[in-house]
Amino acid sequence: MDHEFLRDVTGTVRVRMSMGHEAIGHWFNEEVKENLALLEEVEQAAQSVIGSERQWQRAGHEYTLWLDGEEVMVRANQLAFSGDEMEEGMSYYDEESLSLCGVEDFLQVLRAYREFIQQK
Repeated sequence: MDHEFLRDVTGTVRVRMSMGHEAIGHWFNEEVKENLALLEEVEQAAQSVIGSERQWQRAGHEYTLWLDGEEVMVRANQLAFSGDEMEEGMSYYDEESLSLCGVEDFLQVLRAYREFIQQK
């Protein structure tokens, strides 16, 4: 899961993720926004579900983060709509709206993000 951290012209940290993991980058950009307390909450939740059957989720303004002992899912809150809304033969592009990855990979990105924002 390739990622890149950079600062925009205002100094805000932006995250870019590899194809297939774009929603995770959007989650960092839209929900975390350099909030270390949120990172700590997610990290503690991940540690509490690893090796168990438990699940944890946190709904944000734009994205919901869901995790269990093995996998992390980031899903855009606007992704829910019925199949009747699409014309026949059409498909909805949701690659940037839904991403899955392993918990350990996600925690590595989370730690790298924390280190990057603390390097001011």
